[in-house]
Amino acid sequence: MNTELPAALKADLPANLWGKILSATPVVMTVIATMLAGLASSEMTKAQYDRSLAAQQQSKAGDQWSFFQAKRLRGALQRSTLDLLRAGAPVHPLDPAALRQVLGAADDGRVADLLDSAIGIRTLGLLHKGVLPEDASPAALAPEVQAALSAIEDLKPDGAIAQLLANVSEPTLTASLLAAKGRTDAFDAATKPVGQTVDKLESAVQTQDNGGALTRDFTAARLRFAALRYDAEARLNQAIASLYELQVRKNNLSAERHHARSQRFFYGMLGAQMAVIIATFAIAARQRNLLWSLAAAAGVAALGFAAYVFLYV
Repeated sequence: MNTELPAALKADLPANLWGKILSATPVVMTVIATMLAGLASSEMTKAQYDRSLAAQQQSKAGDQWSFFQAKRLRGALQRSTLDLLRAGAPVHPLDPAALRQVLGAADDGRVADLLDSAIGIRTLGLLHKGVLPEDASPAALAPEVQAALSAIEDLKPDGAIAQLLANVSEPTLTASLLAAKGRTDAFDAATKPVGQTVDKLESAVQTQDNGGALTRDFTAARLRFAALRYDAEARLNQAIASLYELQVRKNNLSAERHHARSQRFFYGMLGAQMAVIIATFAIAARQRNLLWSLAAAAGVAALGFAAYVFLYV
């Protein structure tokens, strides 16, 4: 079934291309209004998604900050205990040879085997030198990521931080976070066998030395190593938490951008609907040509505004 405009309605329209455009205004503006309504709803959905994602990342950042605080506290407790031990009696650097001599008298051959193993030799060397088994410095960051972190640490204005975050791409930030987690996992893998060996040796030393000077020296070396390990783990957790904080800020900025775009698309939809209303009134009015022209102008303005929002906002 074909729909045609009444002859009286056609008489008020110029018999040219412009007249055809004016006669199609109600339909075109309705399509545009529907399209802009869909864009506004889509942008609002994206804003809500980014807000939800930022909340999840904030929770993960909070977990890492909790780990950071707990490990800093544990490290401080290890150093405090070491200071008390030194204040009570003389403490000397751990002598691996003396330790081997004392533990060599143990009836359990497993202790001697442990001392002669690769992990045993490595553990005694670490305790003697008071160093960690692996470099515990955080992973190197991309320059743009480091610049954003430095701006946050220096309490720069939100506008300046937002500009720096705009230079940080999502893949770059994700790669930095994965590298930070990988460094933490590698450090845990390197220190875990050393820690287990220290626990086994400590039990054997306490049994064979019975609280003597060697026990104090071994305990002091263990406390020093534990303090270094907790401090290193705290720094690694701090690096991960800071990167999560960057993700939170970036997603919040993205949510604000999508929310602003949604509002502007909504305004464009109102303009297109106004054009539909004017065109509808033109059907029942005498000066249809003028009203249709106004409707077309309103529709073009709405479409232009929507294009500007889509491309530049």
